[in-house]
Amino acid sequence: MKAWNGWYHVNGNTYGTWLRGDPRGWRARKHREHVEGDYRNPPAPGRHAGLYDRSKSLLKAKPVRLDRTQRRVAAIAIVEKLRELGVEILAVSVDAVHYHVLGRFPGADVRSFIGRAKKNASHLLREHRLPGTVWAKRCRVLPISDRSHQVNVYRYIARHADRGACAWTFRDGLKLGPSTGDTKAHG
Repeated sequence: MKAWNGWYHVNGNTYGTWLRGDPRGWRARKHREHVEGDYRNPPAPGRHAGLYDRSKSLLKAKPVRLDRTQRRVAAIAIVEKLRELGVEILAVSVDAVHYHVLGRFPGADVRSFIGRAKKNASHLLREHRLPGTVWAKRCRVLPISDRSHQVNVYRYIARHADRGACAWTFRDGLKLGPSTGDTKAHG
């Protein structure tokens, strides 16, 4: 599917927070394995417990959960780097374990732009006592299909602030949601 006017919804996670075999549901890269369920309708309890335990044992560091200050730093860093790279941004949110971006990218290689933004955020987060790997590899890139889809995604990302995420929109700037502890991980 081609993106409407170059707009994409991109999301991803922090390191170690969504693994193969996760009880909330998971997807194999490029759907190489069929996995029943997702975060809304998780697989049967214990169905992939062995795989999940193996995935956790392979982690080289603890899973990363961003506190409120770190969410703010990451959101600002992502917005600034993407704007510097010529990406037109409508909304960004960063919560304890994942991020969302709605933007118009000047080329088809959306992942490289996001990678540079994540790298910028990682460097700034080192100053806030978060050394090492911050982000999971890759990201999910979803093309926006039309204006209605774009508006729905914009609202969806902006609403993350209501659940404790740090959200930035082209209209309101930066908004740090209420302290609700760690937000639930979801897509």
